[in-house]
Parts: sequence; C-alpha cells; structure tokens
Amino acid sequence: MQENNEIKALLHLIDDPDEEVYHTVSSKLISFGKAIIPNLENLWDNMQNETAQERIEQLIHRLHFRDLKDEFQEWLKIDSSLLSGALIIAKYHYPNIQPNIVLQEIEKLRRNIWLELNNYLTPMEKISVLNSIFYNYYKQTGVETRYDNPDHFLINKTLESNTGNSIGNGIVYLILCDLLDIPVNSIHIPQQFILAYFDEHYDILSPTKAPSPKISFYIDPLSGQMYSNKDVESYFNKLSLTPSSSYFKAMSNKMVIKTLILELSKCFNDDNNSYKMKELISLANLISS
Repeated sequence: MQENNEIKALLHLIDDPDEEVYHTVSSKLISFGKAIIPNLENLWDNMQNETAQERIEQLIHRLHFRDLKDEFQEWLKIDSSLLSGALIIAKYHYPNIQPNIVLQEIEKLRRNIWLELNNYLTPMEKISVLNSIFYNYYKQTGVETRYDNPDHFLINKTLESNTGNSIGNGIVYLILCDLLDIPVNSIHIPQQFILAYFDEHYDILSPTKAPSPKISFYIDPLSGQMYSNKDVESYFNKLSLTPSSSYFKAMSNKMVIKTLILELSKCFNDDNNSYKMKELISLANLISS
C-alpha cells in the first residue's frame, strides 16, 4: 500500500510505549486490511526494537486471521469439503501456503491408487491397495500425537514431510477415500482418531452382531493397520466402557475439521501463544456439534 502521511504517522507510532496509543494505532492499521502487510513487513526489516517487531508480527497475524475467519465461515456455508477445510486450517499456521502444491500431491496419490483398483476387489483388498501406495510406496509415516509440533496436524506439512499423526494422516486418508469412492469415514471412538469402512451390505453378510451393522472393519491411519469388531470391543473393555451406537456414527467433514482445530490448538498452550489457542477455539466454536 502506498504510504501517505497518515500511514507513515501510524507506522511511526507502532513502538509507542503507551498501550492506549498503540491500541488506537493497531486498530487503525488493521482497518486497512491485508494491503498494509507489505508496509508492516518492510518496517519489521528496518526495526531494531524487539518489542516493536513483536507488535508488527501480531498485527500481521491479526490481519491474516481476520481474512481466514471470513474464509472459514464461507467454507461452513457453501463448501465443507474436507480438503478445503484442511487447507484453510493449514493456512492459519502457514499464511503463504501454496494450495496447488497440496492439490498436486493429493492428485498424484489418488491416481497411483486408482490405477491399482478394480471393481472385483473386496473392501479389504481395496484398503490394502491404498495402504500399499500410501504407506509403502510413498513412505507415509505415522507418529504419536504430541503437541510440540503443529506440522504433524497440517495437511501441507504432512504431505511434504511424509509424516503425520493420526489426524494429519487420517485427513489425507479420508480425502483419498472420498476421491476414490471408497466408503471410509472417521468415527467417535474415545481417545482415538480411527477410521471405519462402512459397507451397506455388511449387516446381511455378517453372522455376528457388530457395534455398527454397517462397519465391516476399522483402519488405524497411523499405519493403515486394519482391526476387526472384536479388536474394537477389546479396546472398549480396556477402557471399561460400554460401546454405544453414538461411537460408531460417521463423523461429518465439519466435525473432522473441528477435531483437527481443537487438537491443533493444544500446540499453543503457553503464555506467548495463548492467543492462538483462543483464536483456534473460536474457529472450532463456529461449528455446531
């Protein structure tokens, strides 16, 4: 944005020690929108005052977040695809993300899996093909969920590093299944982000009673390992919980993204970044349960 006298005066006051002055200045700069970001970045480069640099960084972040929140609300209204939602949340931590790179990687994966699929494969055989390409050929690795590295939650970094936690890997897995018309969804099992293969005919074919008549087996997105209904029953027994039908309902894309946001927010649970946790929780709260 071309600097007029007003903008020059505002930028000059960014390092003012009076918090009330800074609040007025920051509100006015935010009102200019993202067009002011290059001016702020240029000021940061030429500023030696660390406190002022931190203020500039927060201003830039607030500008990005304002636009991201608007984009997220539009996604909730008119899109709600898992891929689009995951890209918006990745943009929170990486404002300059290049979506085309992510889309190209997803398409590359989809095509390689699609070439190995055919209509004669059983559900387990289809998942085995997907797993072989995703985990063996592309070397996708699963890591334990921790909150010291946001990258393991975010789709761009999960694909770039071939490393993700159960949510990072799981979202990519769900996107691929959707693109390939494989009926896999995430479900609400406690303390786990787990996927399930929903087979409309499973209740007819299965001789035993399953927690959900439409789920034929389960998939761990960390490794692609498949689990039976008995395995899941054993898990509930370990937790001393009675399986409820609510645990086995397919999660909507919105609820998957809400889970992603809430888990990602835990990466910012410190004094310097607590405002980011609050911002992310505010995004999650836009999604009704």
